[in-house]
Amino acid sequence: MKKILTTIGILIAMSAESMALKQEEIESGMRSKLETVLRILSKNGSTTVKGREIIATMDSLFDYTLMARLVLGQQVWGTITPTQKDEFTKVFVLKLKQSYVDKLELYNNQKVAYKGVAPYQKGRMQLKTELVGKGDVYKINYNFHDSDKNGDWLIYDVDLDGVSIIQSNRKQFAGQLKTKTFDQMLIELKAVNK
Repeated sequence: MKKILTTIGILIAMSAESMALKQEEIESGMRSKLETVLRILSKNGSTTVKGREIIATMDSLFDYTLMARLVLGQQVWGTITPTQKDEFTKVFVLKLKQSYVDKLELYNNQKVAYKGVAPYQKGRMQLKTELVGKGDVYKINYNFHDSDKNGDWLIYDVDLDGVSIIQSNRKQFAGQLKTKTFDQMLIELKAVNK
């Protein structure tokens, strides 16, 4: 069940150029994007093609650079070179997107209920939604930040029934970095995502 929840959350969330929303547009902009995602999911066709279409729909709403930095944590991010940061960000984004495409088949006509936008941690905003299926309801919250301090809001994390994508990935990478150097971990990540 957790796999389905994670998949649906990523599936709806993921989708490289930023196209931020204004604060007052967060809910309406996401409604529009998520309705497009649900239409794509309901079509016949391969999961790979659907995945590409959904990613193209949602991609511009994510701050992947901030996500990569948060996943590694400031302690690691502050010690690696700009080239390493760029390489890690690219591979991390590929990992997220591939994970999403791999799990598209778990979608089973769930619907999205919108619960509104509210202030969230340190001046950020959160769009609360629920994924409603046959007898099941899962909370999926999209966390936004003002990406340029000029009112351009991007997603930096998604909470799936209380589990943060950032926190889950941070634990995974922190565990790997206990036994590997950053470069070793990056090489393995690249190999997996080819």
